[in-house]
Amino acid sequence: MNTSPLRVALPPLAALALFLGLWEAVTRVLAIPAWLLPPPSAIAAAGARDASGLLSAALTTGRSALVGFGLSTGVGVLMAILLSSSRLLERALYPYTLFLQTVPIVAIAPLLVLWFGPGARAVAVSSFIVSLFPVIANTLTGLRSVEPALRDLFRLYGARRVATLWKLELPAALPHLFTGLRIASGLSVIGAIVGEFVAGFSEDAAGLGILVLASYRQLRTDLLFAAVLAASVLGLVLFGAVSLTGARLLRRWHPSASGS
Repeated sequence: MNTSPLRVALPPLAALALFLGLWEAVTRVLAIPAWLLPPPSAIAAAGARDASGLLSAALTTGRSALVGFGLSTGVGVLMAILLSSSRLLERALYPYTLFLQTVPIVAIAPLLVLWFGPGARAVAVSSFIVSLFPVIANTLTGLRSVEPALRDLFRLYGARRVATLWKLELPAALPHLFTGLRIASGLSVIGAIVGEFVAGFSEDAAGLGILVLASYRQLRTDLLFAAVLAASVLGLVLFGAVSLTGARLLRRWHPSASGS
């Protein structure tokens, strides 16, 4: 059953309007200081006043996040293929990939500065580390989830390992891969922001992480909220691009991309 875009968008938009209205009313009725919790109108005014700076910072962070996301996609898929090729390799190496998920990136960010220097390279590596594990884990799950009967059929016809991987395993793993990529897309922005907290100070243009720190130190809470909102929008844009790509690739043959 098809649903109009307006009917889909109306409930969340109404909830957002109600939330913003309550926020505005509470801050004004209780006379909460703007430096502690600015009303949405002040945040919108700060965003409009510093729109060019926010856009420049978002582009800087976005470039680092895209580099980190691209690296995590390529390295993650290759690692998953390697691990799926041997149960022994998987048992030996997969536990160490969990380190990427559990390592506190804030703690190792100073090391990234030492190894890669301050600026965009260290920030991109931070984004890469944070977003890598979901790609490995979900792609590996997809590669391991191929029906045994189909594997037997390929083996019966004498298909080589590369042909089985390319024509059977990777297509079957695509839904899982795009699940991992959707998770990694948001994490890549988080990793870039965290990386900028420590590694983002250089001659490069300031990213959103640096803007958040500068706004906090100047007690410009309205601009801080605007920067956080810009980071959220950046993550949503990347998530939406990955989701749209996955839907276009899968819609003709896999139920996960069906509109029903």
